Amino acid sequence: MHRTHDGHRAARVPRDLRAHDGHRGGEGRPATRPEPRADSRQHGTGRPDPALPPRGPGQRTPREHGASRPASRTVVRTAAVLRTAAAFRPASRPPRPPRPRRLAAGLAVASTAGLLGAAAVLALAPSAAAEPATPVAYPTGATATRYSGLAFDTCTAPPLTAIRAWSASPYRAVGVYFGGVNRTCAQPQLTPSWVASVSALKWRLLPIYKGLQPPCGARPTDAKISLVPAAARSQGTAAATDAIARAGALGMRPGSAFYNDIEHYAQTDAPCRVAVLSYISSWTKELHRRGYVSGVYMNLNLGAKQLSDVFTSTAYARPDALWTARYDGVDSLRGWAGIPDSRWAVHQRAKQFRGTHSETYGGVTISIDTNRLDAPVATVAHPYTATSTTPLNARTGPSTAYPVARAYAPGAALTVVCQTPGPKVGTTAVWDKLADGTYVSDRYVSTPSKTTYSAPLPRCVYPYQTTATLTERSGPGAAYAARGTSPNGALAWVYCQRAGSRVGTTNVWSRLDTGRYVTDYYVANPSNTTYSKPVPRC
Repeated sequence: MHRTHDGHRAARVPRDLRAHDGHRGGEGRPATRPEPRADSRQHGTGRPDPALPPRGPGQRTPREHGASRPASRTVVRTAAVLRTAAAFRPASRPPRPPRPRRLAAGLAVASTAGLLGAAAVLALAPSAAAEPATPVAYPTGATATRYSGLAFDTCTAPPLTAIRAWSASPYRAVGVYFGGVNRTCAQPQLTPSWVASVSALKWRLLPIYKGLQPPCGARPTDAKISLVPAAARSQGTAAATDAIARAGALGMRPGSAFYNDIEHYAQTDAPCRVAVLSYISSWTKELHRRGYVSGVYMNLNLGAKQLSDVFTSTAYARPDALWTARYDGVDSLRGWAGIPDSRWAVHQRAKQFRGTHSETYGGVTISIDTNRLDAPVATVAHPYTATSTTPLNARTGPSTAYPVARAYAPGAALTVVCQTPGPKVGTTAVWDKLADGTYVSDRYVSTPSKTTYSAPLPRCVYPYQTTATLTERSGPGAAYAARGTSPNGALAWVYCQRAGSRVGTTNVWSRLDTGRYVTDYYVANPSNTTYSKPVPRC
């Protein structure tokens, strides 16, 4: 097997980017310079009671997956594979029921291709289409966005003038209560125009949904989750459906993370616990089914620990990100009491560490809660124009090797959701993903930079949960050097896929945004036999 250099190798494109791409229409030249043709071939009042102990942080446990089994993902396998697997089991081991299983990803670095093939049926583990790591069905125009840094949330979204004044603050993300039956704050500012304008100012949005509350907690006047588990599940699904509609009306796109605000509740009430977990599980599953990232906000001591306790349970779908509240003034995302650092370990945590107080920047005072984030947030598209002088080809992937899906006239409006690397066109190797899922070379888009990435656009990335503790490797195969680990339940922030050594039912390897690779067999995306759309090839 051959090693990739920088992961952009998937589409072996001729180096002469000046040539036509076979469509001979060209893709536009900027009027100012005769470069190659354009791609030329181309929480309301939902704060914890200050008297109650707040909620808290944590992160990761490395080790290569060997015999341990992930608890997720259903995969269809043939009877022949199952029979072969049975043949490799030791005689002393009782036969396992004929259910889909997956190969352990942590095969030793020294393993040869032959050993890999044999081992593919020796160490099979539960697959991933079911709880706890349900797959996310991102549509073609989706991307996730994440933010690392300080954020504030406040009951009512501040005016745009206040956001501008707070450019002098250490914050660059703001929590907004965008929906939910128990949202109590008026939101006169929270409009599609406000969302677009705040995003254009390079702020990230942390969407908060204050829906039904625990039947044994929160405020007595809050609408409650049903104590009947089936009804609670239906309510969770309905909440996700409502959140998607409300956020979409504001301009938050697929791939966004929504945080369901669950206030403090009694920890000794078993039926209440089941109701809350059932509600969150269905919220998560429906968001995943529709192509969104699931987040939950909980008090560290009075809610979040119970969620952590079922982290690997097959009874509940696991949310992708956990935002805890504990007003101890410590902004660490590790060392959370009762929650191992290995859970929600990879850009999956937020902590509200200081409750209601006022801060002033630029002469504007706002009453806020303060948070530390390293977590997914809302995805918002940004408007630009085509700067080419001839029609600009929009392709099905970020390379001139992909087919042309449509062409944009010079000066046409382009709605860009994210940027990703691809073959160089002119002065840049950046490609822009549009809202319809097609790609254009950034060389011919009115983004600020013509050589590199442009803020506030995020990188195109597709987070999926891992279903086992995985070794991250320097290339797409078990023979490549180990470079780190992804704990079971971590988010694999995938930005492309390519073929490599076979693991279980697939030879697909996912390249992470760190540049490392993990076998796709233990990543909860739509397929573990072939490539998963909309992830492009490396």
